[in-house]
Amino acid sequence: MKSSHQIELTAGLFLLLAIAALVFLAVQATDRGVVSGGSYTLTAHFSNVGGLKPRAKVSMAGVTIGMVESIQLDPETFDAVVTLRISDQFDELPEDTSASILTAGILGDQYVGLEPGGLFDPLQDGDRIMITNSAMVLEQLISRYLFNTEGDE
Repeated sequence: MKSSHQIELTAGLFLLLAIAALVFLAVQATDRGVVSGGSYTLTAHFSNVGGLKPRAKVSMAGVTIGMVESIQLDPETFDAVVTLRISDQFDELPEDTSASILTAGILGDQYVGLEPGGLFDPLQDGDRIMITNSAMVLEQLISRYLFNTEGDE
């Protein structure tokens, strides 16, 4: 039979390891791959950003190339202005690049997906992405489906 001192020491070590594991998971879950090194900013206007949050990832072809820096409301147009911070290594995005708010999985986080266009002139620091697709809000889709009365007479 183990002494009570050994049992207390083992339980204490187990508790410390559990706390260390929780801290590690918390750090990994909140680290969104902040853009390191040089970067530049782009803006995009959306009519609805859904659940998009600052520090969400910006990706192209499934590769993270930046993050959402801020989301603000334009007082004139009442659109959401999303500021994107893009890594300098992706500085050749064409002028007609489009931005969409997408969802990772069925109930996953939302992120901004970029799709390059075909023009040769690249976007510069501070430019605006003109072609945008807002977030699809599940409640709006359901209400459109349930209350669609076209052709029901």
